[in-house]
Formats: sequence, structure tokens, C-alpha cells
Amino acid sequence: MPVKDLGFRRAAPALAAFAAVRLLGLAVLALWCAAAGSSPHTLLSARWDSLWYARIAAEGYGYEVHLPNGDVHSNLAFFPLLPWLERLVSAPTGLSYGSAGLVVSVVAGLAAAWGIFAVADLLYGRRAGVFAAGVWAALPVGIVQSMAYSESLFTALAAWALYGALRGRWLTAGLLAAGAGLTRPVGAAVVAAVWVAAALAWRGGERSWRMAAGAVLAPLGAAAYVLWVGARTGDGLLGYLDVQGGWGNGFDGGWAFARFIGAKLASSAAPAGIGLIAGVVLVLWLYALCVRRRQPAALLVYCGIVVALALCASGYFGSKPRLLLPAFPLLLPAAVALARWRTGRAAAVLGAAALASAVYGAFWLNGSGPP
Repeated sequence: MPVKDLGFRRAAPALAAFAAVRLLGLAVLALWCAAAGSSPHTLLSARWDSLWYARIAAEGYGYEVHLPNGDVHSNLAFFPLLPWLERLVSAPTGLSYGSAGLVVSVVAGLAAAWGIFAVADLLYGRRAGVFAAGVWAALPVGIVQSMAYSESLFTALAAWALYGALRGRWLTAGLLAAGAGLTRPVGAAVVAAVWVAAALAWRGGERSWRMAAGAVLAPLGAAAYVLWVGARTGDGLLGYLDVQGGWGNGFDGGWAFARFIGAKLASSAAPAGIGLIAGVVLVLWLYALCVRRRQPAALLVYCGIVVALALCASGYFGSKPRLLLPAFPLLLPAAVALARWRTGRAAAVLGAAALASAVYGAFWLNGSGPP
């Protein structure tokens, strides 16, 4: 693949597009909260998973909530990199851990947009890279990118790890994959992508100690945390799975999700069930389109695992759109299509999507929100 300059000047339009979309989302959220009497800062930094991450940053691991049905919600379910970074930001600034999480998300969001641009630019050109960053920012649940959640951090690490793998920068890819493995359980998707890229390069005749080292480094983050949880709980290799089971999370091939949709269809919420089916079909169609467009195997493996884990897990169903946020390769066909349009038309479409995302994000956070 051709070598391209990835300095700030080349990526600046993509970062500007990302920032503009996210600032629009925050502005609409502020207006909505002013009308509703709610606090945008609280919604972004001190509700749902944000509270769990902040508690880990403040107190470490060991906190549990025992539910009446016997389930146990343990903070061991949350991977440690985001709380570590919250501590790192909070110590010199005096910010609360939740506010520090917002700082991490802002920086990570820009890094993720840059990484998405880098991958798209490498494969399809600079213009497609700019639209890829903009489309990712304008996803319906894009507001999560501005929350004290780990999606932006994970996507940044994943995108740059994939870029490193595509460019044959094996140590970089391995280290970033290890970081992704310390951020979210789906870090396994990044590890698999790096391994596939290395295997294909090996098959093509590339031999180096850097490739071997990158492949060894890639799984260390996830493995270290899972083994630590197993040792802490006394349940060995199954310890982390037991922790996730306490939250009702597991992999059942999508059976629980199918039953959830079926229950919607059989009730007065049938339109919601139809919408869910349409959403799943859209995701699968986009993935098939990525396959037909012959995206690199590393991207297809990564994206396929992210999609499979999001759709086929048995956890809370309202989280599924958020869990799909890191699957940015799904957006590359749309970015390529927009790049072929006239600038005014493409900008208008992206602007309309950004406004819709901003309104939906404000509505969502003031309602059920992302659990």
C-alpha cells in the first residue's frame, strides 16, 4: 500500500468534521437539558457506566451490587484502562474522576477520528477519510463518543492498531491491540485482526522479529486482566465469565435478542420490533457490502467479531447500538460514496445526519440513555 503523510495538516479536515459534528451534538444536548431542567454534565459524566468507571478510579476494584434475584453486579466486569487514565488526568488537574473521563473521551474521540481517517485514507484516499470520520461522529448514538465511556478510547486504539497492521508496523499494532484488550472485552477482535494480518504477511513471505513480537504482544492486555480477575475471584480462567454472567451477559448466538424482538412484535410495541429487525438487516447488509468491496482481511475479521459480539450477546438489549460504535469499517462504503459526490451535496447529507444524531442523542440521554 502507498505510504501517505499522516501529519496534522493532512488529517485536519477530518478532525474538523468530527469536532463540528460532536460540538453540534453537545450544543443540542445543552439546549434540551436547559428546557428539561437536567444537567448535561451529569448525563455525560455521572450516570450509567460512567459511575462505575469513576468508582473504580476512586476506590479500585471490589465493589458489588447484590440484586434481589440473586445476581451480583461486580465492577470487575469493567476493564481498567479508562479508570487508570481518569486517575492520571485527575491527579494534576483536580478534576473529579467523571470530569476526567470526559477529558479522556474528548482526546480519545479525536484520536479515533484520526485513526479512522488514516485507515480510510490509506485504502480509499483523503476525501473518503474525511467523510469516514464525519460519518462516524454522526451515528445515531454518536453522543456516547462525548461521554465518560470507553467506546472512544477503544475505537482509537483499535483504529490505529488496524492501521499499524495494514502498514506492517507490527510492534505498534501489537502494543495498541494490548491496550485495546485492557479497555473492553471486544479487544479480542483487535487481537484477531492483528494475528490475521500477520499470518497473511507471513504467508506472503514477510519474516521479521517485529512481526513475531507484535503477535505476542497483542493479546497480553486482555489476557492479563482476565487472568487477574480469575485469580482475584478464585475461579481461574472462568472467573471473568462468571463476573459477566452476574450482569446477565453471555454469548448465546443471538437467541435472547431474537426472543426480545419477538416479544416486541407480539405486543403493542410491534413498530419497535420492526425497527430492530431493520437495524439488524442494515448492519448485516453493510458487512456484506464490506466483503464485496474486498476490504482487507484484518478489517473484515475485526468488524465481524465486533458485530457478532454486539448482536449475539445476551446482555441488555438497549446497549447494542452503543456496542456497535467501534465497528467503523461498516461506514467505509458510505464514506467512499459521499467522497464521490459534489462537496455541497455530500456536506448537506452529512449535516442532516449530524443534526438528526444531535437531536436523538439529546432525547436518548434525557430518557433511557445508554446503560
